[in-house]
Amino acid sequence: MKILGNIIWFIFGGLFAGLAWFILGILLCITIIGIPIGLQFFKFAQLVIWPFGNDVNIDFNKHPILNILWIIFLGWETALGYIFIGAIFCMTIIGIPFGLQWFKLSKLALIPFGATIKST
Repeated sequence: MKILGNIIWFIFGGLFAGLAWFILGILLCITIIGIPIGLQFFKFAQLVIWPFGNDVNIDFNKHPILNILWIIFLGWETALGYIFIGAIFCMTIIGIPFGLQWFKLSKLALIPFGATIKST
């Protein structure tokens, strides 16, 4: 299921979303101030290309100040959007596995600093 899910995800948007996050990360890394945020965007790019078979481990205490600033300025909007998309996918039986991947992305979108992506 992981391989098939990743292939379907990649074909129907994972590639484009991953490229978008990657390009945004590169643009932010050009500036010195944007490097910490750009590195987090690379995490999004990694997870959004192949979400099946990966899990997000959150460690808020690694960078609490950066996580609080992220939540205030970027995180809650992005997480809410991913939760909304996940809820739409979960309305159908076929879409439930994809909705669960969107919920996984929302967890990363809320607290990315200190988060790690692990293969399961």
